[in-house]
Amino acid sequence: MAPRCDLIGLITDDLSASLTFYRRLGLDIPDTTPDTPHVEALLPGGLRLAWDSVATITSFQPDWTPPRGGQRISLAFLCDNPAEVDSLYAELTAAGHPGATPPWDAVWGQRYATVLDPDGNHIDLFAPLG
Repeated sequence: MAPRCDLIGLITDDLSASLTFYRRLGLDIPDTTPDTPHVEALLPGGLRLAWDSVATITSFQPDWTPPRGGQRISLAFLCDNPAEVDSLYAELTAAGHPGATPPWDAVWGQRYATVLDPDGNHIDLFAPLG
């Protein structure tokens, strides 16, 4: 099975304002508290849209800085298992695509890695650990 796009992530300076905006566009976004660091909404067809605060992103990628002159978006691809995250990361970086975050076991229960696409967008590779 090939990796499939499963989640579109938005990084925001003001999570509350961003969620309010997207709720106004009709997305069914769960209620949150002011200190919520990550929110997901299920889109029609099963694709998820997620929001992360800058603080959440820099908690595991401390060198992350907001892009200049571009959008704050990343695409996340669900892999079949943790080994596929590692092998796909190795394949892409060997092909010359910069690795932003090497594979690691994230505290939220996933094997996770980030590479950059040709335009510098972050492409996340992940799989459940258990």
